[in-house]
Amino acid sequence: MIYLEKQLNVGLIGYGFAGRVLHAPVITSIPGLNLKKVVERRSDYSKERYPWVEVVRSANDLYIDPEIDVIVITTPSTNHVEFVRDALSNGKHVVVEKPFTATTEEADELIELAKERNRVLSVFHNRRWDGDFMTIREIIKNGLIGKVKECEVHWDSFNPIALSTNWREKSGIGTGVLYDLGVHLFDQALCLFGVPNTISADVQIQREGAKAHDYFDLTLGYDHHLKVTLKSSRIVRTKGPRYILHGDKGSFIKFGLDPQEQALIDGRSPANSKNWGREPEELWGSFETTAGGLNVKGAIETIPGAYQDYYQNIYDHITGTADLAVKPEEARMNIRLIELAIESHKLGKVLPVSI
Repeated sequence: MIYLEKQLNVGLIGYGFAGRVLHAPVITSIPGLNLKKVVERRSDYSKERYPWVEVVRSANDLYIDPEIDVIVITTPSTNHVEFVRDALSNGKHVVVEKPFTATTEEADELIELAKERNRVLSVFHNRRWDGDFMTIREIIKNGLIGKVKECEVHWDSFNPIALSTNWREKSGIGTGVLYDLGVHLFDQALCLFGVPNTISADVQIQREGAKAHDYFDLTLGYDHHLKVTLKSSRIVRTKGPRYILHGDKGSFIKFGLDPQEQALIDGRSPANSKNWGREPEELWGSFETTAGGLNVKGAIETIPGAYQDYYQNIYDHITGTADLAVKPEEARMNIRLIELAIESHKLGKVLPVSI
């Protein structure tokens, strides 16, 4: 799977929020990736920012183009399967927006197809490259707060009345806050601590007019008395910490959201912004620990976030110089945990985590 050429041509399916804000600016910041074609059904908006691209109306125009190496799928997750299946079947490497699929059965089908076709399949779990999360990984790796016994992760907002017509807010499988935001929190928990032993969940529809679940409170149980709590609510007006970690030597608490998404919304990109992904000092996380018999209290500078590293890894892996950072089997496990969370809520009990 090694390319002689140094540049890979990319076709992008969808130029809504995800395609326009999260993918196109990051793809075009990687020297080895060339955004060649964009599928827009009714507009030519992508040419305003990327005048060299060819806008096409059908995904089939990407499938039949022998020059397209990688297809990036940013459509609603409820129809990922069709696009991923068709792209792989036509010999293309695939990057698909999270969540990977709506069910583990769908994920298994696509993983098997990618293996059969010897193509790369990866899911855009960009939050692994949030600066705060990258910092937490280093804190745990270096034992700065000892062995972690409790971790709590929040993704809250204030939107008490559900008025959106977005696909995420509709009823049906693959929609709701568990698939939209919870999948990120599951992915981070798995990266930090591995697959849990147990899961218990409270999943609700709380807001007036809401059709899909908009609240969850999940507990993951691990060996050595480690407890991981993942929470999201749309009725939190006063924000609390985003991350809370307690270890047997100290604690780390972090407020605020990684600045990269807002920077992308504002029209910036890793290619044209100095100090990309760097947080202001007032948002650095606070910690208290013991070192050399001394009590230490202060702030830890947040590692700059780096969404571009995801696509750099895609390029490096396809060209044979790096292992794949986000494997489809990992993304599939996130979907399995969502399924188990919904089942746990329905049954009202703690469930063992079965792969």
